[in-house]
Amino acid sequence: MSLDGKVVLITGAGRGIGAGIARCFAERGALVAVTDLDQTMADEAAAALATRAIGLEADASSQAAMGSAFDRVIDEFGSLDVLVNNAGIGGLDLSPDELTSGDELAGMTDEEWDEQLRYNLRTAFASSNAAIPRLADGGSIVNIASIAALSGTPDLMAYGAAKAGVVHLTKSLALQLAPRRIRVNCICPGLLWTRAWELLTARMQANQPELSNVPQRQIFETVVAEMTPLGGEQTPEDIGNLAVFYASDAARMITGQAVAVDGGITLRRA
Repeated sequence: MSLDGKVVLITGAGRGIGAGIARCFAERGALVAVTDLDQTMADEAAAALATRAIGLEADASSQAAMGSAFDRVIDEFGSLDVLVNNAGIGGLDLSPDELTSGDELAGMTDEEWDEQLRYNLRTAFASSNAAIPRLADGGSIVNIASIAALSGTPDLMAYGAAKAGVVHLTKSLALQLAPRRIRVNCICPGLLWTRAWELLTARMQANQPELSNVPQRQIFETVVAEMTPLGGEQTPEDIGNLAVFYASDAARMITGQAVAVDGGITLRRA
């Protein structure tokens, strides 16, 4: 699955899943552009890659900002072959106090709902829309959604709704861009230790007194063991390896697909 010389831009790649995806592309010989809301984080993530890479500050929810970022990439590398829409926010960006009722909608304002849609769905729309006129024919778009998009999740209604929108956008763009042989696919990550899980374990501690003194990481590991048939958490590299496959010639006839990388969690929800 060599990607030698291919140019990839990954949104929200200053840390976490995005940084792991960037490492996987770099290891396959791709030229990598890392975008993040924080220029310093983008620069540091790019500098850590074993390939030619640049860091760019850009808001993935803004077509204008992403258009400028893509132009910078093309000026630097000469083309754009792959877009990975990774930028997003966790589904629990409310305080534990607001969430103690267990009713997400009861504690969510219009602004908080809109924030989930902006940073988890509009990011994929805006970045894709800006990329399409610049993306090489035969290229690839990889969207990062979530297993929350695939089944009802009462505690993650806004987040899940936004990520379900990403899955639908994936399928629709796959049809629209097929005449240019641009493939569009989606990855639905399962349980990874991220900032979102730090917030979720804080909520669990607030709602369950018996967990108040249990380390957050230990709570996460217990959830993983209980929920995952394969018995382990997923890593950013697990997501990155599938993204690389989608972008490679090995997946030349695969488009419009949404695959869960979750150790089998969704099998129990089907």
